Amino acid sequence: MRPVRHLALFTSSTFALLAWSSPALAQSQMAPAVDLAKADAKAATVVRQMTADEKTVLTHGIMPLPLAGPIPNLPADAVPGAGYIPGIERLGIPALKETDASLGVSYVMGLRGDGATALPSGVSQASSWNPELMYRGGAMIGSEARAKGFNVLLAGGVNLMRDPRNGRTFEYLAEDPLLSGILVGAAIRGVQSNNIISTIKHFALNGQETGRKFVDAKITESAARESDLLAFQIGIEQGQPGSVMCAYNRVWGEQACASDWLLNKVLKQSWGYKGFVMSDWGAVPNLDAAIKGLDQQSGEQLDPGVFFGDKLKEKAAADPTWKARLDDMNRRILTAIYASGLDRHPVKPGGKIDAIANAQVAEEVAKQGIVLLKNNGALPLAKSAKSIAVIGGYADGGVLSGAGSSQVQGEGGAAVVRPVFGKGVWAGFIAEQYHRSSPLDAIQAQAKDAKVSYRDGRYIADAVEKARQSEVAIVFATQWTTEGLDVPDLSLPNGQDELIAAVAAANPNTIVVLETGGPVKMPWLNKVAGVIAAWYPGARGGPAIASVLFGETNPSGHLPLTFPQSESQLPRPKLDGSDTLEPDFAGNPPTPDAKLVADYDIEGSDVGYRWFARKGQKPLFPFGFGLSYTTFENTDLKLKGLTASFTVKNTGQRAGAEVAQLYLVNRNGEAKQRLAGFARVDLAPGAAKTVSVTIDPRILADWKDGGWTMPAGDYSFALGSDAQTLTAPVKVRLQTKKWKD
Repeated sequence: MRPVRHLALFTSSTFALLAWSSPALAQSQMAPAVDLAKADAKAATVVRQMTADEKTVLTHGIMPLPLAGPIPNLPADAVPGAGYIPGIERLGIPALKETDASLGVSYVMGLRGDGATALPSGVSQASSWNPELMYRGGAMIGSEARAKGFNVLLAGGVNLMRDPRNGRTFEYLAEDPLLSGILVGAAIRGVQSNNIISTIKHFALNGQETGRKFVDAKITESAARESDLLAFQIGIEQGQPGSVMCAYNRVWGEQACASDWLLNKVLKQSWGYKGFVMSDWGAVPNLDAAIKGLDQQSGEQLDPGVFFGDKLKEKAAADPTWKARLDDMNRRILTAIYASGLDRHPVKPGGKIDAIANAQVAEEVAKQGIVLLKNNGALPLAKSAKSIAVIGGYADGGVLSGAGSSQVQGEGGAAVVRPVFGKGVWAGFIAEQYHRSSPLDAIQAQAKDAKVSYRDGRYIADAVEKARQSEVAIVFATQWTTEGLDVPDLSLPNGQDELIAAVAAANPNTIVVLETGGPVKMPWLNKVAGVIAAWYPGARGGPAIASVLFGETNPSGHLPLTFPQSESQLPRPKLDGSDTLEPDFAGNPPTPDAKLVADYDIEGSDVGYRWFARKGQKPLFPFGFGLSYTTFENTDLKLKGLTASFTVKNTGQRAGAEVAQLYLVNRNGEAKQRLAGFARVDLAPGAAKTVSVTIDPRILADWKDGGWTMPAGDYSFALGSDAQTLTAPVKVRLQTKKWKD
């Protein structure tokens, strides 16, 4: 591995990106990243001690869940969760006990008889633009995984949002590779601080759920390297995850879990990655995936066959190339085990969990992730309000969560469950579920003397009447999304757009709280007094939302995604396959020869805000946007080589946090927008702080001829409160730079 290039320097109030340097991630608060390179030597020694039979123990495992009936010969130490890989007692190698996912220990339909603390969605976490908070969240969910007997957490989702209709947008982080990579790296470090392994996933170009097992990502290498792959590269450099999970989709015609280009050429050779590649569940096409870079077959009963057991052993016995490859597979798995200390710090179920402290972490993440999108002065609400109408969104019971393998629920399960798949193996597994954190109760707790009424919103006339009778109307609007299914468009489902418009017509003091998986359209935007994006706010979403609404928390979230005005602004106005394929959670091809191509060459590396800049389009809300109850100004941008400095000042009357953003806007006379750095700065009223950012040259460069090239010339940068609200550009002349990864 190369030296870490994209780490963040934190103080209590700010951080600046440091490029081409050693890690500097608030060492007093953050554990150092694991050392995969150091563990590699021990792993090599142990591989030489393994017998032929032992060498196909770590290479495959089961999903210890009775999704299709009882599992024969289930190991006694298996914990109900995503995966189980047997250990080798003779050599002191522990079994790998795996659980989903990035938002906490998954609920798996309550089969363990316990719950866990749910972090807010990935998009919510990313809206904080706060790597230190990402670390805390990762450390928290990693500690709960360990306490429940797991030593592998299938976390680290970092696919870029190429399409906001993607059903897994809520699991991922952002549309920008720099922001995504920095944040996921911090989260991975937090998870692995518990002496467990974290993954980074899903490698790579996993841009939609429609036809997810066979959709073929079409993109040039240069565009991939400058966007999706760069996010993974930065995340791996910073977080040093023990494992990379490959994706379901195809890339250049090959399954991602059997892609020689992705797994061998890019990940292991170009980047020098020392850990192991595990498959996604049901993503292994054949035995040849091993030669193409896959190290471990996960959830083998979901694949067409068990490829990495006896079949692999037979190949290794007959062919020196396969023998060497099998040794490498074991070496990589053992490297991850030893780097994270799984052998020295064994796990067992029944560990202590500080539920109160963990809930506080989840609540803080939710607070920092809430984005204030509109405020005509109605917010913050007065605690002296006499009457408040709360409408819709099951706000009397809880807050919405995303579904699929990442589903987390607290003790006692969900407040509300609406089944979506009524039959088959996924019945009960894929359902609309709400965490037991009632916004209604939290609002009443803030406005103790107010008459707080609730209407579920099913009948618009009933909701309108209650809104008309109240000083303030708060509409909770929801968009449920899940792994396995994309949404057909960006409207709010079930007539909620009409509900909001009608309530706003009845009460000019209408506030909309959005609980969504990603961007949505807002045809009613000009009619309401305020809008906050609360996303899926997790285990303590209710109090977090109320805290922002009533001003105890000054909103500081900024969008990690662009909100388009309509689907027509997207690179693909119609989602590939959405008009020809039936909804299918598994995502299998309807026929063996079915083809589906996602043409990412349309936008190339210009994902999200970069696409809008290229097309000169104005979105509904730009990337990086977020309002506050105070005001800020970013000034005095200075550039010296690849170092930028500027001043952030709180010009308002309340303490708050600003996310100042530095953008490349022009290179040698050609418009080219790239996020080059950012700083989250907490400031008292009237206070100012100087921020320094060192720019990673990969953000400024092109990938061509097998390496990075940063041409000599004039580079213009601007400060922004978002990707479209920019200060006057400042120019710096830079020299040519060429390098390999």
